[in-house]
Amino acid sequence: MNSPDPSGSSPPKPQPSDGPCAVVLAAGKGTRMNSDLPKVLCPVVGRAMIHFVIDALEAAGISRQIVVVGYEADAVKRELATRSGSNIQFALQAEQLGTGHAVQCCGDFLADQTGPTIVVAGDSPLIQAASLKTLLKHFNETQPALLLGTLKKDDPTGLGRIVRNEAGEFIGIVEHKDATPEQLAINEVNMSTYLFRTPDLLDALAMLKNDNAQGEYYLTDCARLLRESGRPVAALPALQPCESLSINNPDELRLVDQQMRTMGYA
Repeated sequence: MNSPDPSGSSPPKPQPSDGPCAVVLAAGKGTRMNSDLPKVLCPVVGRAMIHFVIDALEAAGISRQIVVVGYEADAVKRELATRSGSNIQFALQAEQLGTGHAVQCCGDFLADQTGPTIVVAGDSPLIQAASLKTLLKHFNETQPALLLGTLKKDDPTGLGRIVRNEAGEFIGIVEHKDATPEQLAINEVNMSTYLFRTPDLLDALAMLKNDNAQGEYYLTDCARLLRESGRPVAALPALQPCESLSINNPDELRLVDQQMRTMGYA
């Protein structure tokens, strides 16, 4: 594992990498968790939840991982240093300005990345290696600029809907609050799992703007920006129902813990 430098980021590696790379978003505090721990270190089934994300990435053959740290960055680094044979790189997001900004903080690391880059959340311990493998296989066969990993959910309330044209092709993401009654009936949802052709990701990150109420840079906007620039964007409902379980508060943490125990994680 790389030793951290004083700026909080481990030094970029100069050699090109043509295998898949993962960016793991792990900078948030998780204010609703009622814990001083960084959200990704809150334990589920007796382990910090981020470990299960890294486990799934490794099982899917994604051996290069860049973890974006912010709140209590050193604590996250120390925890991940306990992984045997780990070669995780760390990018520092000193100020949390949205998911797009988090990936922008990885720019130096991604400059040498010739293989695809997948972006996942560090607080999604039920991410499945099988789903990641399905996405990688489809990506390699079709080579879009961006492939979104989506999910068909019986109750999609609150989640962004995947909008397709009559031919079934992806045309956009509509947030729940902005959706028409017809769009609210869509059960395919965005689950914040993005597989990019890395040069297209870097181009999209450079085009991101923060002209929204929160003043943040959203990774979701990359899908629109890439489509507007004439590049192919696709969505594949490859994720499994368990992957829709999110952790935003202690009650949801308990639910995910119970689900993982039922699934044999402990």
